[in-house]
Amino acid sequence: MKYKGVYFSLISFFLKKPMIRKFGKDKTEESLKKARGLYRQMIESTEDIGSNNPMAGNIYSAYVFMAVCRAGDFGVDDFNEIIVEFLNNKLIGKLKGGFDLNNPKDMKKFADRMHKMADWADKHPEYKDKTWDFNFDEELHSDGFYYHFTRCPIEKFARDNGYLDLLPMCCDIDHLMFEKGKGVLHRESTLASGGKICDYWVVGDKNKDPK
Repeated sequence: MKYKGVYFSLISFFLKKPMIRKFGKDKTEESLKKARGLYRQMIESTEDIGSNNPMAGNIYSAYVFMAVCRAGDFGVDDFNEIIVEFLNNKLIGKLKGGFDLNNPKDMKKFADRMHKMADWADKHPEYKDKTWDFNFDEELHSDGFYYHFTRCPIEKFARDNGYLDLLPMCCDIDHLMFEKGKGVLHRESTLASGGKICDYWVVGDKNKDPK
């Protein structure tokens, strides 16, 4: 993939403050400096999924967390604390946009967004076997929205390049992101843990007994 430094610059800027609190200034600055070069190597070693692929941002963003965690030799649990604080930043919340997945209109907007991403892959057969494959099942649950992947470029890169130990950190971000949208992700399987699929059953957090 083509290197885009803006992702690293923006995300690392907001990571720096919580990292200094937890790891100290010297360790933070050393880790971020080392991580930038590592991040570029990771991106350029990843198979191209299309420059205008709406899912490409997932790779550009996830690799920042992976690169910084690896560069600093931080434990995944410790770095998860940094990611939680990063996502709690009010400005990051505004950039992500406000969603309330208890609201049927917002749930539909989310579903429509996933379908548009799947449509992009269908319209670009040259990348279809390299990007995420969306599989929808509207009959599996009466509540919420369900889809799953059998292919994830991030998982493939991690497995092929020695980053598999960091992948659960990226999977946890899925749960955190849905929480920010007042939703709950119910998941039984991930490719990272050796499963055949990564499943996503998303419901509003007010639904205590989803069907």
